[in-house]
Formats: sequence, structure tokens, C-alpha cells
Amino acid sequence: MLKRQRDMITLGIETSCDDTAIALMRGRNDVLFSVISSQIKSHSVYGGVVPELASRMHQEMIMPLLERVLEASGIHDPSGEIDLIAVTAGPGLMGSLLVGVMTAKALSQSWDVPIIGVNHLEGHIFANVAANRKLKPPFISTIVSGGHTEIVCVKDFGKYELLGSTRDDAAGEAYDKIAKMMGLGYPGGPVIDRLSYIGDPDSYPLPTPLSNTDKVEFSFSGLKTAAVNIIRNSEKSGTSIKKEDICASFQKAVVDSLTCKIKLAMDITGIKKLTLSGGVAANSGLHRRLEELAAEEKWDLFLPPVEMCTDNAVMIASAGVDSYMRGNRSDLTLSPDPSWQIW
Repeated sequence: MLKRQRDMITLGIETSCDDTAIALMRGRNDVLFSVISSQIKSHSVYGGVVPELASRMHQEMIMPLLERVLEASGIHDPSGEIDLIAVTAGPGLMGSLLVGVMTAKALSQSWDVPIIGVNHLEGHIFANVAANRKLKPPFISTIVSGGHTEIVCVKDFGKYELLGSTRDDAAGEAYDKIAKMMGLGYPGGPVIDRLSYIGDPDSYPLPTPLSNTDKVEFSFSGLKTAAVNIIRNSEKSGTSIKKEDICASFQKAVVDSLTCKIKLAMDITGIKKLTLSGGVAANSGLHRRLEELAAEEKWDLFLPPVEMCTDNAVMIASAGVDSYMRGNRSDLTLSPDPSWQIW
């Protein structure tokens, strides 16, 4: 007899990029134990993620993390105590995805436990579901990270409509580029966010991309180039720039770009519930502006805790059990799809 969703124990595995994450969940909301091994220190010397290094580090960390989760959760017989294995199958880096999927398939075969492939972006949507029991569709989900900038209408779980995305760079990628130009390290988002607090956001005139269009769309390439030109021109002329002022001006432009299109999507759909997820969802400037907008527009705003913004296995387990209970199934032929779309 199939267990009820709230009773199912799901092992979540996330290895889509540079974080190795394992979690054990009961149902969609109860986290039994969760661990994440970050590779930031290893990649920071290169200024970004090196795919070959990422996949190798996943191989080194995934089994020790699994053992830690099982031990901490008191799981002695996985074949009798775990009901489902949920693993990110795409989108992401092919080498990284392969480590997670092959591990999940091996465990599924060894433990005789069913497996379900999870779309990484659906996982980000479920980061808010896992953290907020009261969140129900329909709602608007904004996913903002180093690789993604999308606004999605969640009509129901499993029924998604892409309202708009970036034409070029993702918001998080733009943060990383500007931080690298100023020697602020990787990843760039947290340090730019921190420095923007002490900078003047009106010190450098930066454009708000596509703010005057009537489409839900983003573009950060031009904004990135404008900021880079200011930095390079100051270097050529021998004049000093205040890094905190560049950070504040850049963050203001990014936040204005994101929030104006979020408001447009909310107005077009008439939906009053908004969620935010992805690494840039941890940005304090974006939080403040969305909280102000939500109060002005009378939206219900759902923000995940900081540890649920970046890639994690809790969101994959939550999305996986919901997908499984909707009737979706995977088997040992499951293969990663780096370009997997769900809308």
C-alpha cells in the first residue's frame, strides 16, 4: 500500500553544479537531516566554476555525506526505511549531474527503492513549498541565480508557465563578473550586497535594462558592460573609484530591473502570491524592495531561509515526493539532461 505523502521518507540528492547536497525528508516539509558541501573555496581561485573540478569533488564527497545523513537520521536499514530517492537530473553541468544520477541509480538498485528524477528549477520552486506549509498554487515564482533568471506562473504543482526569462546573462552571473573586475572574489553576490550598504546607489548612472518594455523579460549583459566600462575607464584615466559606490549603483540597477518585471508579471496574471528562490534570493537589497512592494500591492510574499536559497537537497526531496505522488516515475534508464525544460 502506497504511503501518504506526508509519511514518505525521501532521500534527496543534488549535484547540478558545485554544491554536493544530501537530505532526508518526511513528506514535503519535514527535514530529518540535511548537509551541503560547498566547493566555493576550490573554484574561487579561478573566478568561477570549473566543470571538471566540480564533478571530481562531487565524487569525493557524495558517499561521506550520504553516510553522515543516514547516521544522523538513525537510518540503519535504508531498504526498509527509505521510500523514495529523488535526484536532480537537469538542468546543470553534465559531469556534476552524472555523479548524482549514477549514485542514485546504484542506491535504488541496491536498496530496491524507487527513484525519481527531479528538474532543478522545479526544485527551486519547491524550496518555498518545503519552507512554507501554507503555500498553495497558484503563485508566481521568481528564480534568480548564477545560471537562471526566470519568472514562472505555478498554476498547480507540475503545471508551470514560463512568463519571462533573461535574454542573455543571468543576474547572478552579472554579479560575479562585476565582483571579479573589482577583485572582490567569487561568488560576487554576497560581497556586492554587503558593500552596497555603505555605498551611494546614485553615484554612478547605470541603466535599468528593459524597464520600459511591456514584456516580462530581462537583460543583464548591457548593464554588466556599462559597469565594466566605468571601472576600465577609471583605470585608464588613473582616477580612483569607490568600490562600495559601484556596488551600490550596480545593485540598485539589478534590483530595479528584477522588481519592475516581477510587478509586471503580478499585474498581468492578477495573482497575489509571490515566491523568490535561487542564490540571488538571499540578496538583502532585493528582499527589502520586495517586502516594500508586497506591502504596497498587498501581495503574499514567501521567502525561503538563506540556506534554502542556494542549491540544496531539501528542495529536491520536496519536489521529488510531490512529483512521485502525482504519478511520475523514473527507473534505472534515467539519464541526466543538462538542458531539461519543464515549461
